[in-house]
Amino acid sequence: MTDAAMDAKVIVISVAAEMAGMHPQTLRQYDRLGLVQPSRTAGGGRRYSVRDVAQLREIQRLSQEDGVNLAGIKRIMQLENQLSTMRVQLTELMSHVEEMRAERAELEAAMGPFRLSRKEHLSRETALVIWRPPNRS
Repeated sequence: MTDAAMDAKVIVISVAAEMAGMHPQTLRQYDRLGLVQPSRTAGGGRRYSVRDVAQLREIQRLSQEDGVNLAGIKRIMQLENQLSTMRVQLTELMSHVEEMRAERAELEAAMGPFRLSRKEHLSRETALVIWRPPNRS
């Protein structure tokens, strides 16, 4: 299933509740607490996605099997969202690093015989030359 299909908010609350094995009132409570964010129709009805239903199942598992309270579940979900965002950023950063390495390799190849070795570069003396106009007295 594509990401777009997973995120399509098309499931009504009664179906989402049945899919998650919960009462619709529980879904309303989780919405109020900010644990899930269904979209709203013009008439105010909630619409859930397949990803939302999976999230509801995970909330239920954390609550029933692991004994985590709702505040803890909300924090866990926030941290998981942050981790997911950071993974995306890291992937983008690694891609950028690879691009920079490729550019560096191209520049080094283009420098060819003009390039000094590190030893040559470090051993070169540098001098500061100050130009003074001739003294006309």
